[in-house]
Amino acid sequence: MRHELLFFLYSSISRIKGVGGATASSLQRLLPAATVLDGSGMPIVRDLIFHLPVGLVDRRFTCPLNTAPDGVVATFVITVESHLPPPPGIRRGSRRPYKVMCYNDTGEITLVFFNPREDYVKQVLPVGSRRAISGRIDHFENHLQMTHPDIIAPVDKLAEVQKPEPVYPLTIGLTSRRIAKFIATAMEKLPDLPEWTELSWVKTHKWPTWKEAINAAHHPLLPEDLEVASLPRERLAYDEMLANQLYLALVRRHMQQQPGDIIRGTGKLAEALVARLPFTLTGGQQSVMKEIADDMTSGRRMCRLLQGDVGSGKTIVALLAILRVVEDGKQAALMVPTEIIAQQHYKTLSALIEPLGIKVALLTGSVKGKARKELLEGLASGDIPVVVGTHALFQEQVNFSHLSLVVIDEQHRFGVSQRMALTAKGNAPHLLHMTATPIPRSLTMTLYGDMECSNLREKPAERQPVTTRVIPLSRYDEVMERLKSAIAAGEKVYWICPLIEEKYIEGELELTPEGDLAAAETRFREFKKRFGDVVGLVHGRMKSDVRNEEMQRFSSGELRLLVATTVIEVGVDVRDATIIVIEQSERFGLSQLHQLRGRVGRGNKASACVLLYSDRAGDVARSRLAILRDSNDGFAIAEADLNIRGGGDLLGTRQSGLPRFIFTDLVRHQALLEHARDDAANLVATDPHLQGQRGVALEILLQLFGFEFQRQSDAEPLASARAAQS
Repeated sequence: MRHELLFFLYSSISRIKGVGGATASSLQRLLPAATVLDGSGMPIVRDLIFHLPVGLVDRRFTCPLNTAPDGVVATFVITVESHLPPPPGIRRGSRRPYKVMCYNDTGEITLVFFNPREDYVKQVLPVGSRRAISGRIDHFENHLQMTHPDIIAPVDKLAEVQKPEPVYPLTIGLTSRRIAKFIATAMEKLPDLPEWTELSWVKTHKWPTWKEAINAAHHPLLPEDLEVASLPRERLAYDEMLANQLYLALVRRHMQQQPGDIIRGTGKLAEALVARLPFTLTGGQQSVMKEIADDMTSGRRMCRLLQGDVGSGKTIVALLAILRVVEDGKQAALMVPTEIIAQQHYKTLSALIEPLGIKVALLTGSVKGKARKELLEGLASGDIPVVVGTHALFQEQVNFSHLSLVVIDEQHRFGVSQRMALTAKGNAPHLLHMTATPIPRSLTMTLYGDMECSNLREKPAERQPVTTRVIPLSRYDEVMERLKSAIAAGEKVYWICPLIEEKYIEGELELTPEGDLAAAETRFREFKKRFGDVVGLVHGRMKSDVRNEEMQRFSSGELRLLVATTVIEVGVDVRDATIIVIEQSERFGLSQLHQLRGRVGRGNKASACVLLYSDRAGDVARSRLAILRDSNDGFAIAEADLNIRGGGDLLGTRQSGLPRFIFTDLVRHQALLEHARDDAANLVATDPHLQGQRGVALEILLQLFGFEFQRQSDAEPLASARAAQS
């Protein structure tokens, strides 16, 4: 049950005076993280007051009219002298302006309107009246003028006009002033919420109360009041972080309390596999394997995140965990985000464990008819102990005999509901989440604070480092000559483009006005003419069977140059690929470039990554690429990427599994985040049901930020674990 103090904040924005019809639809577009109350997807009042200004118009400036500067916003009190409409016969829509001549005792000013309704102008500016006006001023032919004043008001409203005016993010159908009016209306009914933060911490930071902070954030007086370091915004950010960390701590405690299958395998299958491997496990792999084994024999459900740099051997670790489960007579599922990656993992697992007598199946959307029916029967009966698949794994008709381990690869690409749907198919199966995109510590705390975390930094000894070069596109011909020699020598090369075709934008990249982004299909046609039939093409809009066939031709050596988009970013494993060229590389994030670079250097051959950048790229873009050139450490690169791009863009907040932070800056607020994590951990350790002195206030805090919490016993599940974050 939601606390009664939050009833108004959780009511629909249609309750705000003036919000309805088209205005409500516009606000729905503006507030994409809207809380769904009744299936309409309509935002709630909380979403509106959490919509903070991003700019400030200071209308306090005034000066004598005869000394007024150009290009500033100013406010004056004037007297209307006369109206000069366009000459008769001039059609509406022409560029001839309607002018209103005004003055005061310091000079003259002309108010200029284009295509106004004449009756309206005469009504608000009658000749002889005194008015307060505010807007941007300029000189035209040595005459001071204000084009389309922002505000025209009676003189007795001057003090109100001269208040600093917040500027809000907008969408079609709304103005900043209308949004401010709606927010002001909502703020009149804002409840006084109890203090949920330690009073000593509030006093140390000189923070206002929550209500004072939200009010001050909507009424900035100076530009610095818009900064994340301002006291009101810092307070709001801490509230958000504390809610996030407290919820994750509660979920983590709940997960630790859940019983899980005790996996009693002897480890003989794992030993047999390790003996057949052409390499020795690294110390990091052995350490993580012990952590996983301890989890699965503890009697509690494992929920572990395995972060591994490119080429660190996460797949082998996951496979060894799968073998322990199979040895104990139970089933394991490996879920991946794309069919290409599923095919790669299926191929790898089949080659490694089918010789041990273990059956592996592949379940994707392409598996149909009789083959699909037999596969589903094998999973339901337990005859198939290991399955690799895409989102097809969590479809309703897929059932398991005894699913005991779920491994989720590149797990940030799955939404929370998708992951939960698969884990619901077993009896609280152990969970191993894997990502090849190392995550900075601050993001790990906010995204995966409910999980234990293991890191793989060490790479197998036989792996050769990838040499990275940063080259301008003006040296394109030199790169072509090098490719010609490489292909003639039998090397395999990736060429990565940011677009599929000229009018199609993949991911979040934008086509520049010059239209200079490279399109994969254009490059494919060019290279086909230059190098012949050894050139292939893969991208996300191709049919999966065609794409898989092209990948197979590249892997077998029939193709030597593969033109691709970021569809090959993760999971693609062609061991003898030695060169990757990434065109327009300045438009990618550093972590994404590091992932793409990881497609080469996967065997024991020396490999190279060429980062081609536009000659128009600025110094900042080139300095970013230099970070990648100088480092092969994915964890260090991820930290640099966070500092440059911010937490919101690093993994892409459009991914449904990632939280949308409203007030928090994960770079600027890292110290506060760590305190919030420690405070949350202490709270859950000492008062796991929030029944102490701060309990009611903390329950309100959780609900304020969308985390549904109800006091419960340890045996009862937390409702919608982590789902509120999406």
